[in-house]
Amino acid sequence: MIKLNYSEIRHTPSLSPLQKKIHEIIFEADTFWGKAFDVALLICIFISVFVTSLDSVEKYRLAYGTLFNYVEWTITILFTIEYFLRLYCVAKPLHYAISFFGIIDLISILPNYFSIIPSLQDFQYLSVVRILRFIRVFRLFKLVHFTHEVENMLYSLKRSIKRIAVFTFYVFIIVFCLGSVMYVIEGAENGFTSIPVSVYWAVVTLTTVGYGDISPKTPMGQAFSFFIMLLGYGIIAIPTGIVTSEMIFPQKNKITTQTCPFCCKEGHDADAKYCKYCGKPLND
Repeated sequence: MIKLNYSEIRHTPSLSPLQKKIHEIIFEADTFWGKAFDVALLICIFISVFVTSLDSVEKYRLAYGTLFNYVEWTITILFTIEYFLRLYCVAKPLHYAISFFGIIDLISILPNYFSIIPSLQDFQYLSVVRILRFIRVFRLFKLVHFTHEVENMLYSLKRSIKRIAVFTFYVFIIVFCLGSVMYVIEGAENGFTSIPVSVYWAVVTLTTVGYGDISPKTPMGQAFSFFIMLLGYGIIAIPTGIVTSEMIFPQKNKITTQTCPFCCKEGHDADAKYCKYCGKPLND
């Protein structure tokens, strides 16, 4: 059961008609203008990522660098305006600013502004993180259940983090012991020049990556490697099982694209009149 703080709800500022209209266009995907806004947003994201990728290719940068710069800064300014409009049209801007989408929206515009500093010019290429904003396509095409599933997965990871941390600590102990044993078996003459190098080899082998830059030469070392490889497959399966055990069943209720203008939370049922997170009316 959700415990509501009625004094907080009573003192929550109401939205003006202009704020409500902007909120409906920017945050909702159930109306014509809301859908049109999301389509335009996705097009701009695609253009930005495409242009930034081409700009990293030297021959294209030399030929079209000026054009790329104009396009990128135009989109950056548009995204900046959009970000501040999102802050403007919610009752509690800080809630949106520290939300998942709020943080992504912010870091998608910062790299270009950092690139103004001469020593940080290469930061402009980090603007490709804007591709994360394609997650909004789930809202646009009525696939909000997928967004809810992402939230479920993150929740499961959060609940599993302590057990995974303990498991990782034990794995560290294991690879250190395995690396030390391999150092004794193979020695410096076979490429295992120190315990840290041998531990590096043990990590690469245990995780089944197998770069091949270091490999055992003696029969005993190869037999020991065989054991570590088999052990690696078993170890990889353990974190998956931990997270899977925490997965919760998906909701069967129909979820809308509606976003609460007060706490900026999504995932409301189709017949919901009030936000299930903060208790404020969804259509205040």
